[in-house]
Amino acid sequence: MVNESRMPEGLEGFGEFLVGMPPRMGMELVAGMLQSNGCPDANFDARELVRMVTGEDPYVRQDPLTEEEVIQLVTLAARRFERYPLQYLAGKWPFLNFEVQVGEGVLIPRADSEPVCLAAIEKAKAVEAPAVLDLCAGSGCLGLGVKKFVPAAAVTAVEKSPEALVWLKKNAAGALEGFSEEHPALIVEEGDAFTWQEGKAEESFDLIVTNPPYLTADEMLVLQAEVRFEPAMALDGGVDGLRFYRHIAEAYLPLVKHGGWLVAEFGWLQWEAVKAILEQAGWTEVTILKDLEGRPRGAAAKRP
Repeated sequence: MVNESRMPEGLEGFGEFLVGMPPRMGMELVAGMLQSNGCPDANFDARELVRMVTGEDPYVRQDPLTEEEVIQLVTLAARRFERYPLQYLAGKWPFLNFEVQVGEGVLIPRADSEPVCLAAIEKAKAVEAPAVLDLCAGSGCLGLGVKKFVPAAAVTAVEKSPEALVWLKKNAAGALEGFSEEHPALIVEEGDAFTWQEGKAEESFDLIVTNPPYLTADEMLVLQAEVRFEPAMALDGGVDGLRFYRHIAEAYLPLVKHGGWLVAEFGWLQWEAVKAILEQAGWTEVTILKDLEGRPRGAAAKRP
């Protein structure tokens, strides 16, 4: 018998069904519960929740679910049922071939950002020991991706949010092998993208990579349920979503060495506007980058 007093309110009976059940069957029941509240990819989520609790894939594990595992599973499932992000429940999430720690207060890394990071890695590899700036760094996934594949790179990660800085520092110390608090992978600085460039030496960087806030005011009003748990500061790009691009394109151009690059992510409907902003600011050879679904999601631009 499951200890009902330890179950989330309203889900006591649900836990009774799961105790002693094979993990795969438990996963299917959790998936059904999640699907009933519109959770996208409910089967994937349920599988991950079981894996978090048991440490094993539910398709592999044969031992039945214990009472303690059921209590943990139902508690996690209840949060996910409320559309709380799976990534926050996991506490970490894969990006490229490593994992970053995530939680409330920081933007969740997404696969859409990987092609942008790969483009930045390609540009960084062309320089022997590149100086790289990860602007609006958030979790630091972009800067860490560059450091992972270009070990000689000196990467400075700038983030304004105190909450996100906590996660950025954790990842700078532990997301990649061989780094620690005393010897982090990234140089972490607190700073506002609209003022950080002031007083900085010209031609300080070979590459700037950035995923700034780019949602429009209208898009901020109709966020997916999960996204509402993520920090608005990391999402809100102003009325038309282009506020950061206008500033970065002009104000950060002098910080990039001649022949250096800016690689930026944006919303897939913004590519024409961002391309025009970059070209008007003086960037050349603007190349549009596509995500895994073939949509325009980023740009690489060169300082002549």
